[in-house]
Amino acid sequence: MNSPISVSTLNTQIKSLLETTFINVSVEGEISNLTYHNSGHIYFSIKDEKSTISCVMFKGNAKYLKFRLEVGQKIIVSGTITVYTPRGSYQLMCSKIEPSGQGALALAYEQLKAKLQAKGYFDQERKKRLPLFPKKIALVTSPTGAAIEDMKKVATNRWPLIELVLIPTLVQGESSKFDIVDSIRYANSLDVDLIVVGRGGGSIEDLWAFNEEIVADAIFSCSKPVISAVGHETDFLISDFVADVRAATPSNAMEISLPDINENRIYLDNITMDFDNRLKNIIARKEVELKNMYSLFEQNSLDAKFNFISEQIKVLKERFTNLLRQNIQNKQSRIELLKEQLLLSNPDRKYKTGYAQLSINNKIVNLEELDLNDKVTLQTPKTIALCTIEEIKKQ
Repeated sequence: MNSPISVSTLNTQIKSLLETTFINVSVEGEISNLTYHNSGHIYFSIKDEKSTISCVMFKGNAKYLKFRLEVGQKIIVSGTITVYTPRGSYQLMCSKIEPSGQGALALAYEQLKAKLQAKGYFDQERKKRLPLFPKKIALVTSPTGAAIEDMKKVATNRWPLIELVLIPTLVQGESSKFDIVDSIRYANSLDVDLIVVGRGGGSIEDLWAFNEEIVADAIFSCSKPVISAVGHETDFLISDFVADVRAATPSNAMEISLPDINENRIYLDNITMDFDNRLKNIIARKEVELKNMYSLFEQNSLDAKFNFISEQIKVLKERFTNLLRQNIQNKQSRIELLKEQLLLSNPDRKYKTGYAQLSINNKIVNLEELDLNDKVTLQTPKTIALCTIEEIKKQ
């Protein structure tokens, strides 16, 4: 019979055996008992229908984990078996974790997209409108990539008046996300009208910095409008959803943000022609109105009134002259008639021998009207006789 050994010795021997035997293992299972510790370490278990094994991923490896672990998630864990001697327990120390049946980056992308959407980062109501005629644009991109040259070329051809402010930025690699965040914040502090954040095409790993949550936070916090122009038309990054406008490519960002100078020239020509035509029509209408007003003025002017009054006076004068002439003629005719009557009534012609005017109290009477004893006057142009009627004989 062998001599007994201590518990510590046994655990040490087991530890040596396990750690030298299971140096690099890959295990598939479902996550349970998940804990994200404040230290940055991740503690969890993976299980299948019959067994469970404890796992740990220390902070040094956890910081490279692209997606967030969730209870019930099926994963593939790579690592080494370790033994904690004081307890005699063993666990799987993870160096790498991949989602089962799905890439880590793809899962991380979907997780972050769902998280930010729930926080309202993608809401259309908060999207800022791009200025119609920007004067200055900040470009957050690499100073050496093809993207900056493409943007400069399009901007120069499209709107030469624009001022581009390049903010040299690291857009690829593990630390690029921090540089992108710093550049976005700096661009937002400048006197620019909008910010373009982008880079040319590449693999999902090359573009991954634009899928990081801190980059999304930086874009969301901008007070200036932001255009996300990352990769090619088929690439959709988290920055595309958070930004106010997504551009299919960096060149497209310039096309979206800048007016076309040739279109504006045509537009200005059309406006000028339309203005000229409208002005000519207005002038023509005003000329007609002015002529009408002048005509009315002539009709109602002092000269016109004077001429009108003169004409009226002339008419009245002619009418008065005619009336006066007619009246004079009438009076002359009347005078002639009266003259003729007077001549006919002239006593020298009226009274013949044996004839005298008979009157009583200066009232001419007929002989038939006389009564006895009436005092009558007999008168000729040259003689007056006073008589008394003594006898009347009637035939």
